[in-house]
Amino acid sequence: MSMLETTRSATLGDPLTRRELVVLGELAEDVTLEEIAARLFVTRNTVKSQVRSVYRKIGASTRQQAVAWAREHEIH
Repeated sequence: MSMLETTRSATLGDPLTRRELVVLGELAEDVTLEEIAARLFVTRNTVKSQVRSVYRKIGASTRQQAVAWAREHEIH
């Protein structure tokens, strides 16, 4: 299954954007939102917004659930 097909299988049927995939991968690395923001050259608030969007799209309510979903769908 390709990454595009994987993102289309998100719980609510709304595909993850490329940036959301990057943020999801960063969440799996156990770094803070501030560290993710610095790595991606955006603000912490931008990362928070992207994380909320990822959670909504995949039906997660915690970081652990999102990371488990990413691993299940082989998103790195």
